[in-house]
Amino acid sequence: MPAEKITSLQNPRVKQLVKLRDRRPRDEAGVFLIEGYRQILRALDKSIAITELYVCPDWFLGENEGALIARAEAAGAKVFELSKDAFAKVAYRERPDGLLAVAPQWRRTLADLETLVAAKGPGHAPFLLVVEAIEKPGNLGTILRSADAAGVDALIVCDPVTDLFNPNVVRASTGVLFSVPVIIAGSRDVREWLRAAGVRSVATTPSATDLYTDTDLTGPLAIVMGSEQYGLSDYWLGEADQRVVIPMAGQADSLNVAMATIITLFEAVRQRG
Repeated sequence: MPAEKITSLQNPRVKQLVKLRDRRPRDEAGVFLIEGYRQILRALDKSIAITELYVCPDWFLGENEGALIARAEAAGAKVFELSKDAFAKVAYRERPDGLLAVAPQWRRTLADLETLVAAKGPGHAPFLLVVEAIEKPGNLGTILRSADAAGVDALIVCDPVTDLFNPNVVRASTGVLFSVPVIIAGSRDVREWLRAAGVRSVATTPSATDLYTDTDLTGPLAIVMGSEQYGLSDYWLGEADQRVVIPMAGQADSLNVAMATIITLFEAVRQRG
């Protein structure tokens, strides 16, 4: 049962939820927002410690919300009911479904990646995706979905511009943020780790001459993708073991980074499969 029903738009909890849309308050509080049935369900499936759950029956879209609320409450979440107007104020989705959770942030490092890869066993060939300075939350979320679909071992975010816990990252990832290990690190540290681990890096760039379909993408592999505006930095272009290009037949000289990531990942999946 909800701990209390909140109707006032001036309620301190409503004001705090609105603040958590911005990065600084999120980081200061060490928490982030998860909105939507599917996203919250996937968080619970991966044992994410939801601390607060805000519900509004007026916005519910189906018949499964009750079971989800009970499950979150049993896992330790404190449940609050919001009026329709109060929920509309705190929701960031255009069409809210009446469910918004608060959960603690986490951080994974290259040391965590080493443990993760080692747990796969001595015969496992790491399959990693590295992205550098991705700017748009929607792209980072879509890249997470692609990484999950392709079965990569981890996503490594180098020199991040976009906050991993931006609400639009969580939304665009459809909750796979909770299942794909995400490592945050500097480019130089990542390159050194890959070299030490014997993982070959393949960078995508329009200036390359080797076609991605003609390149060996089997074995220990890290596919490296650059930012939306500038592509990969000179550092990665110079340090990568190989550079590849996706051929373009029309006037456009490049693809959206999320689309290019999907194309390259699934060529690797085809070759590795």
